[in-house]
Amino acid sequence: MSNYPHQQIEQKWQKYWEDHHLFKAEVNWQKPKYYVLDMFPYPSGAGLHVGHVTGYTATDVTARYMRTKGYNVLHPMGWDSFGLPAEQYAIRTGTHPSITTENNINTYRRQLKSLGLSYDWNREIATSDATYYKWTQWIFTKLFEQGLAYEAEMLVNYCPALGTVLANEEVEQGRAKEGGHLIERRPLKQWVLKITKYADRLLEDLELLDWPDSLKRLQTHWIGRSEGAKLFFSLENFEEKVAVFTTRADTLFGVSFLVLAPEHPLVEEITSLEQKEHVNAYLQGVKAKSDLERTDLCKEKTGVWTGSYALHPVTNTRIPIWIADYVLASYGTGAVMGVPGSDERDFDFAKAFNLPILPVIMPVDLEQKEKMLQGQISFTEGVLYNSQFLDGLEVKVAKQVMIKWLEDHQKGEKSVTYKLRDWLFSRQRYWGEPFPILHLEDGSIRSLDLDELPLLPPELTDYKPSPTGESPLAKVKEWVEVVDPKTGKKALRETNTMPQWAGSCWYYLRFCDPHNEEMAWDPEKERYWMPVDLYVGGVEHAVLHLLYARFWHKVLYDCGFVSTKEPFQKLRNQGLLTSRSYKIPSGPYLPEADVIEKDGLFFDKKTHISLESQMEKMSKSKLNGVTPDEMIEEYGADSLRLYEMFMGPFDQEKVWNNDAIQGCFRFLNRFYNLVTSDKLDKNLEEEEGLKLAHRLIFHVEKDLQGMAFNTAIAKMMEFINHFSLLASYPKTAVKIAVQVLYPFAPHIAEEMWELLGEKESLTYAPYPVVNAAYLIDHTALYVIQVNGKLRGKWELPKDKTEEEILEFIREEPQIIKHIEGPIKKVIFVPNKLLNVVTDV
Repeated sequence: MSNYPHQQIEQKWQKYWEDHHLFKAEVNWQKPKYYVLDMFPYPSGAGLHVGHVTGYTATDVTARYMRTKGYNVLHPMGWDSFGLPAEQYAIRTGTHPSITTENNINTYRRQLKSLGLSYDWNREIATSDATYYKWTQWIFTKLFEQGLAYEAEMLVNYCPALGTVLANEEVEQGRAKEGGHLIERRPLKQWVLKITKYADRLLEDLELLDWPDSLKRLQTHWIGRSEGAKLFFSLENFEEKVAVFTTRADTLFGVSFLVLAPEHPLVEEITSLEQKEHVNAYLQGVKAKSDLERTDLCKEKTGVWTGSYALHPVTNTRIPIWIADYVLASYGTGAVMGVPGSDERDFDFAKAFNLPILPVIMPVDLEQKEKMLQGQISFTEGVLYNSQFLDGLEVKVAKQVMIKWLEDHQKGEKSVTYKLRDWLFSRQRYWGEPFPILHLEDGSIRSLDLDELPLLPPELTDYKPSPTGESPLAKVKEWVEVVDPKTGKKALRETNTMPQWAGSCWYYLRFCDPHNEEMAWDPEKERYWMPVDLYVGGVEHAVLHLLYARFWHKVLYDCGFVSTKEPFQKLRNQGLLTSRSYKIPSGPYLPEADVIEKDGLFFDKKTHISLESQMEKMSKSKLNGVTPDEMIEEYGADSLRLYEMFMGPFDQEKVWNNDAIQGCFRFLNRFYNLVTSDKLDKNLEEEEGLKLAHRLIFHVEKDLQGMAFNTAIAKMMEFINHFSLLASYPKTAVKIAVQVLYPFAPHIAEEMWELLGEKESLTYAPYPVVNAAYLIDHTALYVIQVNGKLRGKWELPKDKTEEEILEFIREEPQIIKHIEGPIKKVIFVPNKLLNVVTDV
């Protein structure tokens, strides 16, 4: 068996598809549409590795399948090309980020095309292209006009080394993910988007979506809607009051301390002279921590006493006021009441600083009750205890009674709060969208009109940010200091730029109408294509990108610019692709081919030194990334596509193995040789072959609809195993099998389709229809037992009666010899089993 010429075939068909514009999508109200979209990539200099290919292949399989089902498919690709990495590379190398970005895009485009992905390249966009970000700026002006964009001094993650604000997701263990530099908490005047106004709708409309439950839970948790009460603690020796939000007003009598966030505005005022030095040292240490690190439940509790006291709103008891980094100024009121008897986090804090633990909820279990009274555990559910007028009440009732008491005595009120904070939208970078904003000399602010867009950044050769925290744009005075042509007033341009999230918030809409110079998209085209029917990407975007895009979409919906409440109807995340790395004590990584396994241990093939083995996310920076280029060169794009889909369930983590792709390559060779075999008979209508083919249609199509790509491929492999055993190959059955293979391995399928005498591409060839008659089995496998022991299996006509099977076995010597004595009983399961029970 010779190997099929994959390089020749793939180049041929990729050119054919491109020359004939087969994947170009146009509005056609006579056909149902299907919009399938990848989370578009950031084009880094490293290029693609095979971990990226999983999602792109899955959407392409779906796109090709849906075209054959008669749908008008929109399947576009573009580039999320603004951002910090490109700017940092420019600073290091002195190469303008527009140049490196263009080079990277060219590499990505070449690699994606080499995979045979059926994108409509006519719709290609890049967020760093002025024809694109003109409309990003325009959308910002709409947010500004709606009062959803405002300036405020915010406490931010600031990285002095990078010279910019970083979002929480860009910080890990107090350091910037880009470069590992230390960050600090710093107050800066920033542009902020009022996403909190949409918090309830972002929660409620999750019910409209076909998304994984786990992803919906992540979004729900991030928004963090909590119902409870806001209450007020008076301060001893101060006129101000501390406002506290709590979901557990029922535990108010268990308060033994208050905790303020380090950034709380009252910290400086209420800190005593004796505690000033301790407090300042603590605040300095908190600056290097991100919000995510501070709220980690597993971390050791830290804090410092202010030296001041608050007064309990009911009992007037003195309560010490502490500062602790596990409380965030951005959540609730920036202050919490410490109830260690009924809150695990407060319990840990009280233990760490020897603060009183007051039990106010009593468990029913006697052992737990004893531990509770001894201050060994906190307890959240049960009956109120040691709580005056709440004693004996269940938690749910006690909450309402306590809230009513607070409202009646004007010491609190029912309240709702969210973990979600308004979106910090400014970055002190060069490589990003300039804000379309003018700060006028009279103190007013004007957003630019459409005829003033796009606002281009000034040309810069020095991209380094200022030590003061200003953007590089601030260095160009002739760009910053202008006279407003609309009012004639002196004005300053906004020198911050938008975050990378901005361009990715709406790109799916621009794909509907990417060349429109008059508007961001034509309303008719948006109504036809939206919403996105299938959106696929990594789980790392499960919260922020999706939340931000949904927020912008809802604003555009309210403004009448889009026709759907939600942008992405169905969403699926591909599982992480990991690579096994091997390290000897000196540290080098070895390729898979240089490693041998014995009894579960791994050894260097040459030296036989034992290696440490570990699973890691595939990454070129860890020297464990495998490029698609090398796989395509050796085995072809179709083999790579098949292997990516065959490794395991699409949404589960999988381990890459260079050697395993050979199995898919061999399968395609067998398929190709079957089509070119002398056993192919164009006139044969042999029933067994047609039965195999129609069952293949039925099972693969069912798997495709559930994105169970791995089992679909397994069924194709089973088909080849059985079909190749036939004496002759019915051409009709072979053509069906080629059509079923096409979405997964389109190049070889197109070539085989042509070899079978077809003149048109498979792109729009209707998917084969199942003939239900071929799904019906006319025989069944009967298991014959005597006294419960297996004595034989026979393939017999279906639906035989018990008497007919008994008559059959009486003629079979190998059964009769085991039946000794009279038959006592017969156990019969139609089409499956007959068990003869005798007295012996």
